[in-house]
Amino acid sequence: MLMQSSAAGEDKNERGVFATTRWSVVLSASDLSDEGQKGRNALSELCRTYWRPIFSFVCRRGYSPEDAQDLTQDFFVMIFRNNWFQRADPNRGRFRSFLLKSLVNFLNNETERSHAQKRGGDMKFVSWDEWMAAAPSQVSFPDKALDSLPPETLFDLRWAATVVEQTLRRLREECESKGRLRLFDALSGYLTGQHVDTSYNELSATLGIPESAVKKQLYNMRQRYRWLLRDEVAHTVENPADVDDEIRHLCAALAAATE
Repeated sequence: MLMQSSAAGEDKNERGVFATTRWSVVLSASDLSDEGQKGRNALSELCRTYWRPIFSFVCRRGYSPEDAQDLTQDFFVMIFRNNWFQRADPNRGRFRSFLLKSLVNFLNNETERSHAQKRGGDMKFVSWDEWMAAAPSQVSFPDKALDSLPPETLFDLRWAATVVEQTLRRLREECESKGRLRLFDALSGYLTGQHVDTSYNELSATLGIPESAVKKQLYNMRQRYRWLLRDEVAHTVENPADVDDEIRHLCAALAAATE
């Protein structure tokens, strides 16, 4: 699903805000006590992006879905109230690893915490039904393949899927803004490696353009997809030289679900 590329360094004028890390949101969220609504908006955005890998990890640790929902929300409350984001700066390595370590510590301390206060306290979150409706997973895996994965591998798998989803979302928005949404809908299934065979004849008939034009458009869209994918990953590592290694790691996580 992830496609590695040796694309050149990112163009800062074109660089988008990385939706799976969003350091601008992280920084604003660290001032939650001073910027009330802005911080709550940041928290909501982070929850919408990160809940799937975190929720999956918590479930795999043996919690019921209901408890995992509560703990996922508790985790986000904790990282805001304890100034966690002040320690989560880009110079500390991979954000994915930092978040997972924090989640493990959070769950290890769960039994020591008092449950006297209602989970979430005075923090208000969107309902789980709204989260599911607003952010359906675009990347699916066989349930049987997921059942045997350890929590850490499942977390990385869900993280990789989120990276793919965010990349496809950004590419779709770009195409839509240029009036090329129909082209994206026709070709997007051939960007992530899920389709082994590409029927240029069928795509030509669907789009009403020559096969040579289909090949050119698909090549260009794949290049753009790879650039956006690298941009997504680049925002989660300290050193740009680590991007390829992180992509390989996420590819391995995705491969584990298909073995």
